[in-house]
Amino acid sequence: MRRRHLLAALPLIAAPRLALAQGSAVPANWPERPVSLVVPFTPGGSTDIAARIIAERLAPRLGPNARLVIENRAGAGGSLGADVVKRANPDGYTLLVATASSHGTNPAALPQTTPYDALEDFSSIAILGGGPMVIVVPGRSRFRSIQDLIAAMRAEPGRLSFATSGAGGIGHLTGEYFMARAGGPAGPLRSEHIPYRGGAQVLAAMAAGEVDWSCEVLASAAPHLRDGTSRGLAISGRTRHPLMPDLPTLAESGLADFDVTTWNMLLGPKNLPAALTTRLNEAVNATLAEPQVRERMANAGVDAAAPNSPAEARAFLAAELAKFRDIVRVAGIALGR
Repeated sequence: MRRRHLLAALPLIAAPRLALAQGSAVPANWPERPVSLVVPFTPGGSTDIAARIIAERLAPRLGPNARLVIENRAGAGGSLGADVVKRANPDGYTLLVATASSHGTNPAALPQTTPYDALEDFSSIAILGGGPMVIVVPGRSRFRSIQDLIAAMRAEPGRLSFATSGAGGIGHLTGEYFMARAGGPAGPLRSEHIPYRGGAQVLAAMAAGEVDWSCEVLASAAPHLRDGTSRGLAISGRTRHPLMPDLPTLAESGLADFDVTTWNMLLGPKNLPAALTTRLNEAVNATLAEPQVRERMANAGVDAAAPNSPAEARAFLAAELAKFRDIVRVAGIALGR
């Protein structure tokens, strides 16, 4: 599978592979009980899909009796689940599948209400993967192209409904950025924002025709695009995606250089022992190197990450956070201020 630009560009933004600080050795009996893998969204979304694929093959690499238990803690665009992990003991038994929402867009768009520092309150372990967003409409929608949708928003400001998996999340910011860019000098286009608790709920509403459009993670939207309950109009990445090669990019559709992608990372609470961080990082990299894992993730719309170190993961997170703060500025987004 060809590496996508988000992940292939990792060395360009990564810090040098600094030696990890000395830490205590991993306890010989770790893990002696189930490890909770907190997914900060509801089951069925892209983060949940990626987490379950990885967890299945990661557990045996942690020990013969290791168990990884997926714990869905949805709410506040991923912030509720992230806060659970922030408050956990740094003993390796509570980890987070962080997202571009929980650790990128929420801190950028909702700094006053995000109850953690995305960088300083967590231990970066490894980047897991990522992929583009897709502008979707119901399968029975009158909109056949992204130009159709833009024209309708321009003709009837605020009449169309725009569904997201939470205020301040990746879908919300990407959609707002899309409307700001598509509106041009006349000002941002407008749609009524309707937040849901997760991508699965957004796409269920889409299938029922309850909303007009959304900007969803490709991994979440792919099954609905395949069965026709939703229709894709364009993707947010720099290039077309192999999973949906007929979908044009927003850049191709007139929004030059439009490039927003989502991602997942494995994080632990602050002060996770260095030796444990290293062990987890090596196990994640080995898991993501398995052809079957990469294929399953690709088929679900998630591009597995290239091998990366904890230092590189932290540098990537810092760069993405800076990018989303810039998007908030360009789009003029003011939430919870």
